[in-house]
Amino acid sequence: MYAPERQQEILRLARESGRVDVLSLAEGFQVTAETVRRDLRALDRAGLVRRVHGGAIPAGRLDFEPDLAERESTAADEKDRIARAAIAELPTDGSVIIDAGSTAARFAAALPLEAKLTVVTHALPVAARLADHPGIALHLVGGRVRHRTRAAVDAWALRGYGEIKADAVFLATNGFSLDGGLTTPDLAEGAVKSAMIAAARRVVLLADSAKFGREHFARFGGLDDVDLLITDIGLSPQDALAIERQGTEVARA
Repeated sequence: MYAPERQQEILRLARESGRVDVLSLAEGFQVTAETVRRDLRALDRAGLVRRVHGGAIPAGRLDFEPDLAERESTAADEKDRIARAAIAELPTDGSVIIDAGSTAARFAAALPLEAKLTVVTHALPVAARLADHPGIALHLVGGRVRHRTRAAVDAWALRGYGEIKADAVFLATNGFSLDGGLTTPDLAEGAVKSAMIAAARRVVLLADSAKFGREHFARFGGLDDVDLLITDIGLSPQDALAIERQGTEVARA
């Protein structure tokens, strides 16, 4: 296969899956990793993809933000495993913040009926799942609700999180990487996430492996802000080790 043909196929794969990684492409095309990197550099120079750690994403995807319904159906099995694994990180009779997002909503739905917690959230789907939970004292942070995420943002939300100190926050992100840290497409969402990090003694990041290497417009923290990353086995042991070298514990569910 000639380089232009291979690059066209790489672009097709990137557009279909939202991300391609160097090692998988090298194996699939039976070429060296350096050959794939040259292909990605050529596609990046042409403005067709954006290079990220370990691979590339289609151009224009850095600010792309799927709506909640689409995210609910993406990587559903992985998100369920992450949510179940996160239950073990709940404090006993303590206080937690639960972020917006499809994985966070699955985590909220998985909270056992015997749990006794104070829960703070700005996410309407999370609040709806917990409103009738018998053991939870639920606090809903207000603000302008973004339609795409069903989450409150702006000054009211920031003020609410500025008034508390929870035992743990169960945080979501659109992308995380070694160099770019934690990112999301919307600045208002990013500001609330930063406030949540500051409002908790322990930060637990719930993120499926497909988000690794993705970088979006609004940076709201670094991996060194995260105490524990719970992800799935799609994150390679090598990448997990690289993250742990930055001081973040990694659990692959």
